[in-house]
Amino acid sequence: MNKLKITTIAISTFFLFSCNDKAKNEITEVNQTIETEVHNHSADEAIQLDGDKKWKVDVEMMNHIRNMEKDVASFDKGTPENYQLLADNLKKNLDLLTSNCTMKGQAHDELHKWLLPYLDLVDDFSKDKSDEQFTEIQNSFTTFNQYFE
Repeated sequence: MNKLKITTIAISTFFLFSCNDKAKNEITEVNQTIETEVHNHSADEAIQLDGDKKWKVDVEMMNHIRNMEKDVASFDKGTPENYQLLADNLKKNLDLLTSNCTMKGQAHDELHKWLLPYLDLVDDFSKDKSDEQFTEIQNSFTTFNQYFE
């Protein structure tokens, strides 16, 4: 339940400050949509390419994504304190990413298809700090790089 509250708050903040027109709906409506999206990842929500090309992510937003990716790539599993440091850095960059949304249109919508599960991964990692959770985050960046540039 706590995970759902944190995820709902984070995503609500993202939607409120994003450039998506749907973000202007009432908080209740947004929360209902978020709960549906978080729990129902159907095949219709699979990330699609822009024809045969990757989607372009705005430079400012990409900076925060690349900062997270660099933190993951340089992560040293040998020191237990590093797990908390990584979790904190990922959350900080997610906050910056979501509060500085400048994208619109289908690229924005496709990015959300990657971002929503990624938010859950970071939240799970911050609680569990396991190698399995870390590997899922690494795999998430592999997926990101298949669809975005």
